Amino acid sequence: MLPAAPPGGASTYVPVIPQPRVPVPQVDHVLLALPPTAASASVLRSLRADGVSVSPVGHGIGVLDAIRTRDPALIVLDVELPGPDQTSVLAAVQNEAPGVPVIAITPRERRAGLLHQLRGDRDDYVLRPFAVDELAARIRLRLRLGPALDHAVLRHGELVVDTEFGDVTVDGQTVSLSPTEFALLMAMLAEPGQVVSPDRLAREVWSEPASANLVQVYISYLRRKIGPERIRTVRGAGYVLEP
Repeated sequence: MLPAAPPGGASTYVPVIPQPRVPVPQVDHVLLALPPTAASASVLRSLRADGVSVSPVGHGIGVLDAIRTRDPALIVLDVELPGPDQTSVLAAVQNEAPGVPVIAITPRERRAGLLHQLRGDRDDYVLRPFAVDELAARIRLRLRLGPALDHAVLRHGELVVDTEFGDVTVDGQTVSLSPTEFALLMAMLAEPGQVVSPDRLAREVWSEPASANLVQVYISYLRRKIGPERIRTVRGAGYVLEP
């Protein structure tokens, strides 16, 4: 029932229309299981600066508990984390969270033993010592692509990237990329055929603010290695990765 109008005047009743509830955006959570070093602190700062929710774990004993309580979208695990044997921890992590991708950090001498544990369609690895910008870029890309990275091999025309081993081939020929060039290529592969702005590339690849000139320099490096025709410049907008 509407409230009565005041004497001598019109009703001042204003109906209240319920507003639709705006969903809160889902924030991906990363479990960063790395020893407490300057490099891991830099990765942590870089991700948090981008608004990524991160839980650092500095000891192997806490990894499984953190998985159960934090429900991460991605796990970064150093195979030489202090505590229990990390080969066993990695197996336990994969069993506890079978649908969650893992980026394993390993020294080169343990790479061969690690490979048979990685699920080729889901997991990845980075050799230590690693470049902070490379690891941060791989983490961001995994979070942004989600299931699109379930396949270890990405193809765009005659450009093929093996995300498990970090190998790049163009027209059947292997191409050697620096960590920054690889991260730049991966960022563009996330949106093949689409214009990607220099600002977007800078956020994806560098852990600190980068100028458009720096992005342009690395685009030129990448062009020399994969072919100038594969990266098209859209004046005033950015770059397109062509097939």
